[in-house]
Amino acid sequence: MDPELPANSPAMSSSDGGPSSASASASPPRRLVFAFYLTGHGFGHATRAIEVVRHLIAAGHEVHVSTAVPEFVFTAELRSPRVHVRKVLLDCGAVQSDPLTVDPLASLEKYHQTAVVPRESILKTEAEWLGAVKADLVVSDVVPVVCRAAADAGIRSVCIGNFSWDYIYAEYIVAAGYHHRSIVWQIAEDYSHCEILLRLPGYCPMPAFRDVTDVPLVVRGLHKSRSEVRKDLGIAENAKVVIFNFGGQPAGWKLKQEWLPDGWICLVCGASDSQELPPNFIKLAKDTYTPDVMAASDCMLGKVGYGTASEALAYKLPFVFVRRDYFNEEPFLRNLLEHYQNSIEMIRRDFLSGHWKPYLLRALTLQPCYDGPINGGQVAARTLQDIAVGKKCVSDKFNGARRLQDAIVLGYQLQRTPGKDVEIPDWYSLSAPEIGAHPILENIEKEGSAESCCENFEILHGDLQGLTDTMTFFKSLSGLAGSEFKNSEVQSRERTAASVLFDWEREIYIARAPGRLDVMGGIADYSGSLVLQLPLREACHVAIQRNHPSKQKLWKHAQARQLEKEGVVPVVQIVSFGSDLSHRAPTFDMDLSDFMDGDKPISYEKARRFFCQDPSQKWAAYVAGTILILMTELGVQFADSMSILVSSAVPEGKGVSSSASVEVATMSAIAAAYGLNITPRDLALLCQKVENHVVGAPCGVMDQMTSACGEANKLLAMLCQPAEVKELVTIPNHMRFWGLDSGIRHSVGGGDYGSVRIGTYMGRKMIKCAASDIVLVSSASDASARSNDYKENGRDVLSSEASMEYLCNLPPHRYEAAYSKDIPEIITGDAFLEKYGDHNDMVTVIDPKRSYSVKAPTRHPIYENFRVETFKALLTAANTDEQLAALGELMYQCHYSYNACGLGSDGTDRLVNLVQEMQHRKTREDGSPSLFGAKITGGGSGGSVCVIGKNCLESTEEIAEIQQRYKAATGYQPILFDGSSPGAGKFGHLKIRWRRPSSPIA
Repeated sequence: MDPELPANSPAMSSSDGGPSSASASASPPRRLVFAFYLTGHGFGHATRAIEVVRHLIAAGHEVHVSTAVPEFVFTAELRSPRVHVRKVLLDCGAVQSDPLTVDPLASLEKYHQTAVVPRESILKTEAEWLGAVKADLVVSDVVPVVCRAAADAGIRSVCIGNFSWDYIYAEYIVAAGYHHRSIVWQIAEDYSHCEILLRLPGYCPMPAFRDVTDVPLVVRGLHKSRSEVRKDLGIAENAKVVIFNFGGQPAGWKLKQEWLPDGWICLVCGASDSQELPPNFIKLAKDTYTPDVMAASDCMLGKVGYGTASEALAYKLPFVFVRRDYFNEEPFLRNLLEHYQNSIEMIRRDFLSGHWKPYLLRALTLQPCYDGPINGGQVAARTLQDIAVGKKCVSDKFNGARRLQDAIVLGYQLQRTPGKDVEIPDWYSLSAPEIGAHPILENIEKEGSAESCCENFEILHGDLQGLTDTMTFFKSLSGLAGSEFKNSEVQSRERTAASVLFDWEREIYIARAPGRLDVMGGIADYSGSLVLQLPLREACHVAIQRNHPSKQKLWKHAQARQLEKEGVVPVVQIVSFGSDLSHRAPTFDMDLSDFMDGDKPISYEKARRFFCQDPSQKWAAYVAGTILILMTELGVQFADSMSILVSSAVPEGKGVSSSASVEVATMSAIAAAYGLNITPRDLALLCQKVENHVVGAPCGVMDQMTSACGEANKLLAMLCQPAEVKELVTIPNHMRFWGLDSGIRHSVGGGDYGSVRIGTYMGRKMIKCAASDIVLVSSASDASARSNDYKENGRDVLSSEASMEYLCNLPPHRYEAAYSKDIPEIITGDAFLEKYGDHNDMVTVIDPKRSYSVKAPTRHPIYENFRVETFKALLTAANTDEQLAALGELMYQCHYSYNACGLGSDGTDRLVNLVQEMQHRKTREDGSPSLFGAKITGGGSGGSVCVIGKNCLESTEEIAEIQQRYKAATGYQPILFDGSSPGAGKFGHLKIRWRRPSSPIA
């Protein structure tokens, strides 16, 4: 026995029921020195590191721990002179605004300051220190830069973990900080110097590592029995106990007695000294050994992390979790917990409002069944020792396939592949040996054709119109209704919820709305421009069923909420496919009474706050917000409950109107189900209100209009004043349009889009005021010299400009002649408000402390409207290269005008430059290019570009070459948008019912 370890240490007992082992090896070769680097991201990494270190020192080795985690975390558990703790900050993990929310951009910026700026100093310092302590092996959990430092020092390195920071930060870059993308490449390069990854269960994709070996769960052992813990806390053996485990609790979380079922007790971890708790809540001491308390509890309420997940599995403790935002490892840990029937999700809204009881009671019905080994600390220590003395410990002979699979799953997350449900694939196994035992192809579900699935439904109204994506949606519905899915062992959470969403004996209404490719017009839509928009092949399908509240099939927590209200009220339940690897909760539900304030609908501002309560469910504003708009704008009263299924193949953040397609499809389905006669144009305007007022995104109307009113293979020519469809322009057979996604996430709710819109409206206000001043001065009896301008331009023209509603009604020559010289490049918000009062835009607010660009945002829509009118006229010109070149030039001009407004991006510029290179290369070679122009689309600041070219095989090959060259330069394969489909109005709606199997003939 090692005298430096307590007798009740896990090193002295076998946590997994096997024979005890006090060391990493029965006869260690010699005393080794391990340099163990530990990320400062949370205590979960520290608790698992302690178990590994415990076994290393039990084997007689020396361990130097380098970390930003407080030293007491280690000294409280490891009382040995062979453990040395060195305080050093080499990474920062994720910056959290509260225990449930990460700030992606702040995380990237902090990592940049922590590990990128001082990188050369870190490498030099750590290499020298490793030499000074004579380290035999560097172990990292999972600090990237030390793998490179170890290589520089000539020392082997090993990583241990269930995720790596390149994977975590990749999503942060997509979401918020593309300009920090070099961080991910550098981290991946650092990890490539690591010799092997000791991969823990619940792992994320980690393609940067060359070799992998899997180790069991690393779990802290127990010090006390259940009875001892309860006796110490004064809790009866038969009392129901939930442990509340969220780390440090923010001051705003005020726990209440009535939140617990009668007779229950809640043990609170991490409560502050000043926090007051109700009598049925017990504050645990700071030094409480959490595993003992977990094992003595009946369930746990907390957030999912490796420490909580692994110990809940090990001690078969039902885990009620609240989803966190931008914790990218969470979906994989959830997958692990759910595989072993160990967890249920509590909706954040219910958590914050204290609606805990139904979840806690459901937790008691779980039957956790994890029976795998939990001696990962011992196994990892033994493996580290073997590697340190030169043994080869790679157990994964399928590393090539493993890295490919990791890359594919990473691609699922970052690209949101069109037409695919974004979820953890069934073949992405819980452990590496399963990959070897079950090759990918054997796990792919053998499904019938989409056409045969359509036969499972009776189509009571409407027509599939030969749309393959609609057939695929039928196939998905068939899987939910059929016994084949119900008997499946592996079900995603969203499909599990969707399988009980509908009453298959009743009618279901289906609507379809496509995304759109912005060919010309873009952000000038809110200034009244003519726009040309192409409805895409990719679309959103929404299925809805209405039921009397007493007959509605409810999820269990919704049932409990109804019981508490002692009455049956209409409920809306929504499932969104494609959420498992995103940061959306897959389901949303609410009582429709939540939309009422007395006998009137709630205000839009109140609704916006309602949906913002839980960021993981904010997506529901696009869906449920259509209900509130119909109630408020049309006075529709909804007495029935609704079940809504949303399945969209329009990828998010690509600038192709994924949000508009969801809004239009949802409202179209609701209108069909409730017999509302709404024209496509009016429906589009209502959907714009959803986005402007409920979601809070200041978009124009062209997205919704295209999704609602568009037709396949035709450009919707619309004058946005506010929404007048001029005509549907047939695309000439000799030309073609494509969309290419830059991989940089676009959002009309983003700051750049909003500030440019504000600058545009500021410019309009300045022009109107200038025109008014000229009219007033020239009308006065003592007319000044400016009256000459008045006489020259005419009173009617100036009066029209003084009352101008849409900036695009000002011709470019009038702007240059009368106003351009007086429009400032920039102006501060307070200076504008002091001089002009307001900018007269209903959906944006001026920040007095911010500076706004004015000249470029004002000039853009004036010239863009002229470009679009010219573009439309040229479409009917003769089929020549000159025609295509002129159209392409107009697109290039639009692109650079976006850039002048501050709405460009590196990715979209690169794609446009590649198109230009192709065009000019072909011109030099034979004088006949195939591609002629390109421009950024929609709201800009990332997203996609639109490309124009000849409708020929050669242009298609060049588009493919652009994709490959972009990937070679950036590592990202652009999604290609190619093809068109009808808008929601042209599609209409489907009314279907599950076809009962016919009775056999006697």
